[in-house]
Amino acid sequence: MKIATIIGARPQFIKAAMLSRKLRDEHDELLIHTGQHYDYNMSELFFSELSIPKPDYNLGISGGNHGKMTGAMLANLEDVFIDTKPDIVLVYGDTNSTLAGALAAVKLHIPVCHIEAGVRMHTLHNPEEVNRILTDRISTLLMCCTESSIAELAKEGITENVHFAGDLMYDATIYYQQRVNHMKHTLTNFDGNTVTLPQKFYYLTCHRQENTETDRPLFEILTAMNSLDYPTIYPVHPRTKERATRILSEYKFRNVLLVDPVGYLTSLWLVSEALKVVTDSGGLQREAWFLDKQCITILDHVVWPETMRGNVNQISAAESSEILAKLNVKPDFSKKGSPFGDGNAANKIVLLLSQYSTS
Repeated sequence: MKIATIIGARPQFIKAAMLSRKLRDEHDELLIHTGQHYDYNMSELFFSELSIPKPDYNLGISGGNHGKMTGAMLANLEDVFIDTKPDIVLVYGDTNSTLAGALAAVKLHIPVCHIEAGVRMHTLHNPEEVNRILTDRISTLLMCCTESSIAELAKEGITENVHFAGDLMYDATIYYQQRVNHMKHTLTNFDGNTVTLPQKFYYLTCHRQENTETDRPLFEILTAMNSLDYPTIYPVHPRTKERATRILSEYKFRNVLLVDPVGYLTSLWLVSEALKVVTDSGGLQREAWFLDKQCITILDHVVWPETMRGNVNQISAAESSEILAKLNVKPDFSKKGSPFGDGNAANKIVLLLSQYSTS
């Protein structure tokens, strides 16, 4: 079977690293990079350190508003699909690349397989939620990370070809953790100088539009991190760089260290070494869960309810007092369980795709 895989953002690179190597044992994979994440630390580094196959196509589409970006991806992907005639299109997660790939495929009557289907935040104010809902509605095969995602799809009347496969991010954490512990990890500031990592630190990632498009939410988050007992390491997304730098300078925040974006392996190491994690990332909150680190997630809605057991992960508004209060809540790791599968999601997805191809 010829499978066209669409990727464009960091979480998708990690998942593709786990699935592509298994997929290519049995099928012909065409890897298409939309270019949504484009600079070295946001894209090329992931391909290099995770040994992801070189993309067959790189569309180079990044920047601009959601409609402009998604429209350009849709038009270009349609041309690629017409030329290459894949048997199925595989999309990951909830980005504009995901929706564009699914729309281009379904309009050409090509089946769509959605990896990480059924995740819901129950608000259309979150742009990724729109991508998730629409992609699930037009997908032929839906691969879910958790049983709760299957339940969410059932509420919307989607019950056919829905499968619990487990989480490729859990596969990746298991696969790469030993390698991570034996690596030398170097962080750099915006001037290219090496940052000396403190012995004890907190780890912050913050990139979502609702937390970074104006000063107020990012100021509140940085205020909380600056007041902690140990420094915070904050790898900054390129489009947040100016705002974060200005806020730290204006308010003389000295306890937050801004660094360039880091690759997956270094990020995984930072999670494992940090005292606690604060993030607005759907992927990082799961990695904290996998690695027994307490996490505060800066969102208005729960994305992964499984991680909320025992206060291991807690939702907080972008308010400094609430973030600090949640960080002081003692977690109970004994209530975790294993809701994300057994670390064999890639094998299960390949098996389900092979069964579909012969049905």
